[in-house]
Amino acid sequence: MIEAMPNALPADQGFTDIRPTGWIARLPARLRPFALLARLDRPIGIWLLFLPGLWSILLAGAGVWFSLYLIVLFAIGAAVMRAAGCTVNDLWDRKLDRLVARTAGRPLASGALSVPQALLLDRTAQILGVMSLVLVALYPAAKRVTFWPQMMLGFTFGWGAPMGYAAAHGSLDWPVLPLYAATILWILGYDTIYAHQDREDDAMAGIKSTALKFGADTRRFLIVCYGGAIGLLLVAFIIAGLRPLGIVALAAPAALLAWQIVRLDIDDPVRCLALFKLNRDVGLLVALALLLGR
Repeated sequence: MIEAMPNALPADQGFTDIRPTGWIARLPARLRPFALLARLDRPIGIWLLFLPGLWSILLAGAGVWFSLYLIVLFAIGAAVMRAAGCTVNDLWDRKLDRLVARTAGRPLASGALSVPQALLLDRTAQILGVMSLVLVALYPAAKRVTFWPQMMLGFTFGWGAPMGYAAAHGSLDWPVLPLYAATILWILGYDTIYAHQDREDDAMAGIKSTALKFGADTRRFLIVCYGGAIGLLLVAFIIAGLRPLGIVALAAPAALLAWQIVRLDIDDPVRCLALFKLNRDVGLLVALALLLGR
């Protein structure tokens, strides 16, 4: 049977970002573990998966109504694909998650869902694209063999960049290359911040990450990642022939990225999570710059 998730986690479980409260708590008890498995209590992941697709649709400059149609389609796809990715990740990591305070309460790690129950959600989501699910599946494997799983996540979450451009433009073109590369560097940076929440537990569990690789040098690493992301976005804007106003508007997301670097405290998981979530606003400001450049 599927057990109901508790409304609050015991205090001795340590820091966790699971939020089984609010509208999640009002769901029928049998549905709550599925909602938590899909991370519906934390929509930031849906935003971050959706934003590269939004950027590429706006960069392609298709008609207004067709662009709106694609944006809605990509938003729905991001929600379903994120649920699929979380399912695949948690299936891989259910034993390791029990060793990490932040993830011990996840439905598969805690036993609230069984493996066959979780696979039902995965099969449904596979309809939206086998290629992207291959990338999703490789991410939990990557953190067992390399200190660069965040790079694999960059390829995965940034996949919406070439997909969105091809859907809006009908084919791939040169602006896609710097745009996709920018999304990879951006994701590499913000997921390194995210990984610092679990740095010590990951080390004990044998999980690798760029947070462990760079440690106290993370700020310098972020300067490279975020600086490179803004530079590549600038290149994409210029190649696509955007107006100077859009290029100037890139200063706003650049400032928010710089703020993350300045405010980073790798030993404060609450701050790391807050800075990570700030990247939704970064992505929306990039989208605004694209609109202003049209």
